[in-house]
Amino acid sequence: MDYPIDISVKPEVTGFFDPQTHTISYVVKDPASNSCAIVDSVMDIDYAAGRITYEHADELIKFVEDNGLKLEWLIETHVHADHLSAAPYIQEKLGGKIGVGEHIVTVQNVFGKIFNEGTEFQRDGSQFDALFKDGDTYEIGSLKVFAMHTPGHTPACMVHVIGDAAFVGDTLFMPDGGSARADFPGGDAATLYDSIMKVLALPDETRLFMCHDYGPNGREIAWETTVGEERKHNIHVGEGKTKEDFVKFRTERDATLAMPNLIIPSLQVNMRAGEIPTDDDGNPMLKVPVNGL
Repeated sequence: MDYPIDISVKPEVTGFFDPQTHTISYVVKDPASNSCAIVDSVMDIDYAAGRITYEHADELIKFVEDNGLKLEWLIETHVHADHLSAAPYIQEKLGGKIGVGEHIVTVQNVFGKIFNEGTEFQRDGSQFDALFKDGDTYEIGSLKVFAMHTPGHTPACMVHVIGDAAFVGDTLFMPDGGSARADFPGGDAATLYDSIMKVLALPDETRLFMCHDYGPNGREIAWETTVGEERKHNIHVGEGKTKEDFVKFRTERDATLAMPNLIIPSLQVNMRAGEIPTDDDGNPMLKVPVNGL
């Protein structure tokens, strides 16, 4: 597919790092107006105590309000397994539409069964305001955005390209971090490699913004690089790494990884667009499937 690339457009990007989950959320501003989007927001959870708070989301809200911005979109790059989305909380305060890839329905069907959700749990993506197909476009003020389907980590992963900036979710990490795991239900290492190659086909100077960074080898946390840097230096897919090399490495590596600490609450909340499920009496309640993941 031919994507509408225009790297002459340079959105203003501000990153917010959450140290608990190593997630970076972004406010993306149209330089020609006060319109903005938020990408991959975080809701705070003390899982052991069963307590939800909103410090990280409030920081994003304060930034938007202090700078007189108008929030138009809340973008989820995928259904995260390591943090909970704060999109509904932010939407209630600031407005905007919540968007995710159309293959959210695949994720909802898979995990709807794992979490034994009843028929009241809709598996059609209707919890979200917009479901993006590969190549779909939308606007943030005067900014033109296109969505690129990049499955492999999950079936619903999308990279959102805004001018010279691309928000890659978990499709890629920083060059010294490599790539994300591909062993969750619906994940596939070969598919992830193909998706990464789609991203690395963007112009060299395209800025890439990560959803996570873990500071490999003790370096400072970082979340911005370029397509050119990833092509040259990414330790999993850089120059000389074949698809076969990647699949072998990723499969062996994934077999050694523990489940993310917050995978059980994250999936239940994020497949609902950030809403916390409730019991029959309307009380917020999370399930723990035994031997289900």
